[in-house]
Amino acid sequence: MATLPQQADAVIIGQGGIVGASVAHHLIEQGWTDLVGLDTAAIPTDVGSTAHASDFCYMTSHDRMACYTTTYSRRFYEALGHYHRVGGLEIARVGDEARLAELQRKVASGKAFGTHVRMIDADEAVERFPLLNRELILGGMWDPDAGLVVPRSQRVAGVLVERAVEGGHLRVFADTPALRIDVQAGRVCGVETPKGYIATPVVILTAGIWGSIPAATAGVALPLMPVEHPLMFFGPFDTFAGSGQEIGYPLLRDQGNSAYMRDTGDPRSTEGGLLEWGYYEPTQPRLVHPHDILSRDRARLSPSMRDLEADQVAEAFERAIELTPVLGELGWDEKHSFNGLLSVTSDGGSLVGEAPETRGLWCCEAVWVKDGPGMGKVLADWLTHGRPELDPSGIDIARFYPVQKTPHHAFGRCREIAQKIYDPPVHPREPFESGRDLRRGPFWPREKELGGYFMEAAGWERAHGYAANEARLAHYLERVPERHNEWDARHFWRVSNAEQLALCDHVGMINLSHFAIYDISGPDAEALLERLSVARVGGDTPVGKGVYTHFLDAVGGVHSDLTIVRLGVDAWRVICGGDTGHRDLMWITRRAETFALTRWHLEDRTDGLATLGLWGPNARRTLQRLADDPEALEEANSPFASAREIRVQGLPVWAFRISYVGEQGWELYVPFSYGLALWDRLFEAGVIPVGIETYANSRRLEKSLRLQNVDLLTDYNLYEAGLARPKVKEADFHGKAAYLAQRGRQRQPATLCTLVMEDNHDAAGTPRFPVGQSPLLDPESGEVPVDALGRRSYVTSIAYGPSLGCNIALGYLPTDYAEEGRQLLMEYFGEHYPMRVATVGYRALYDPENQRPHG
Repeated sequence: MATLPQQADAVIIGQGGIVGASVAHHLIEQGWTDLVGLDTAAIPTDVGSTAHASDFCYMTSHDRMACYTTTYSRRFYEALGHYHRVGGLEIARVGDEARLAELQRKVASGKAFGTHVRMIDADEAVERFPLLNRELILGGMWDPDAGLVVPRSQRVAGVLVERAVEGGHLRVFADTPALRIDVQAGRVCGVETPKGYIATPVVILTAGIWGSIPAATAGVALPLMPVEHPLMFFGPFDTFAGSGQEIGYPLLRDQGNSAYMRDTGDPRSTEGGLLEWGYYEPTQPRLVHPHDILSRDRARLSPSMRDLEADQVAEAFERAIELTPVLGELGWDEKHSFNGLLSVTSDGGSLVGEAPETRGLWCCEAVWVKDGPGMGKVLADWLTHGRPELDPSGIDIARFYPVQKTPHHAFGRCREIAQKIYDPPVHPREPFESGRDLRRGPFWPREKELGGYFMEAAGWERAHGYAANEARLAHYLERVPERHNEWDARHFWRVSNAEQLALCDHVGMINLSHFAIYDISGPDAEALLERLSVARVGGDTPVGKGVYTHFLDAVGGVHSDLTIVRLGVDAWRVICGGDTGHRDLMWITRRAETFALTRWHLEDRTDGLATLGLWGPNARRTLQRLADDPEALEEANSPFASAREIRVQGLPVWAFRISYVGEQGWELYVPFSYGLALWDRLFEAGVIPVGIETYANSRRLEKSLRLQNVDLLTDYNLYEAGLARPKVKEADFHGKAAYLAQRGRQRQPATLCTLVMEDNHDAAGTPRFPVGQSPLLDPESGEVPVDALGRRSYVTSIAYGPSLGCNIALGYLPTDYAEEGRQLLMEYFGEHYPMRVATVGYRALYDPENQRPHG
């Protein structure tokens, strides 16, 4: 029996599953040589989700990172000789046009993100999967790269661990739980086990459904819950007897019934001679707290395989028999049917990266078998090199604010995610129902009275428009087109476009209290912010000057997009978007540690300072009528990008003259206690309440403004985004060497362009107003343009611009395509729409000379 080592470079908790095995494999590929793997049970696992997983892999998702990790994993499994590429079929039933439309949307996402799915008709669906009832098939989608990990992902995990151990780089200890992660002064120091203590600076959690238990010992909250997933087996099914195959037919997904089905191949294979039917409960999913998972000695089959109750699946199973009658003809293997446990998170994304609460604690949690090797690579790249190949914002565990990880909030959100694993299709603007009214700015009562149409971001309630304006702004509403297609109109309110038009003619106010605001001061504050920022924010930057800038990662990728205002000799205000604010906070604090800068202080002002954007051609004269000192707001005293303290009828306001909506005005920062009074004074002065839709989408696109984690990503640089500064500051900053190398290129591999939709009518003549991300196509070849680095072109942002009367999009194009006037196509729900490149790089369509904000 091996002796537990006293120290290691890293300890993996949950070594027995496909994720832990993949993490170890990829770390060793990156040069790690002293790893220790622990597991509560066997290695490979005999109790975790990997032990019972269905092991099938479909390639397509509406998420770019998911497509990357799945396609990588498929190639990885194939290279090992452990993948059977049988293809995968998804069907829509007769009468379910919404599901057929979702399949068309999946095909478009596949083109955008690099998979090979295509639509097929009912006849081809039945030809590929003869068990189907042809009369019920409306159409389908074919994924030629879908397949099965064979003989099991559990076996693959074993192979990877065996190789790592044989290479001398990994030592594994089964039946050795991590009792406690030792944390000292906020950093991982080691792991306590029943067999002894291992000193280590790095702990990696890959414990799946149990992950939150060891995380809690390190003071880390994971917004993750296990959920039951009914799996039923029927047989005997002898169609592939004698074939030696682990699977014969393609995979089948009937997502309109929240179900899938596959055969298990030759009766002599690993689990052969059966049909497997799986189901995700869309109405009453059964979440299980990790502490309530049965121990090995109490579970009938396995801790992650819970007893199945027939009423969980009765209605769905009846529908399954209608689609595939053979299920009703075979016997149900009740003894081996069960509820498998899998992990869901509070927003549906995996939890990867270094935990915000504890340095050295890395997570790779809530990962499906189809993504296991890919996520293992992402984690290994990130831990070893400081970044993965693709922008990780959607999986970064630091994306959550602490309040979003509380048990009550996480439970409600996880439940909603579990309800939508397969059905219904999730809209790109889909709001959550749980966890609402968590964070509300001081203006919320007035917004509620006005009939605010609220959505939520980062816990903040944000009104996208106001019902009261539908009558007040009726003459503007007449200029806003109706959205006759339900999908395009869902979670959108026409009045928001009317509000924008009114703001452009007069003056409006937008609640921006979701901003994350950090005041940084102290002797090292200037050094810290200069080291982080591409732009110069210290030196001779005057007090009151605001600077739009970016933080880069080590290879020049765009990590943060923000504004920094100098408050004093050694004091600055950092203003971040609400959605990105917590990741920005982690970036600041952790880079400070790397730079060995300690003499600085950060005060989080987010919950104490409310922000109200006041914009429009009448913004100055309106504010001057209310200001105690109107002269302070004259151009000479309040130039663009400057901030100063003012009084508005006695209310203390910090007025920052900046504009994200292309109009003259200010962001007005006010203590929460004065917020309602400020709103009321402006409202009584005739200022129109305007929803966040104008700020976040419609006017943003008219001004070609980029959004972090959507248009600005770590796998693109500032030159490609059109945001590089004319000069490079002398002071060193994080990512400067890469930034200079990018500057030295003859031409960039891609450029972020603004495109307009030249005709938005579909084949039926209905005007369309696209939402979400869609592929861009070359009109001649019908293929997606791909740049020299292999990055595919797709619409990163799109919105209808009411001031310009057209749909406007942003998208990165290879250099050969990035030319004004270039014609492209955008695929949206199976149809192609003409797109014209209107500008290359950063140049606004509305007020291209940017005169209005300076007026």
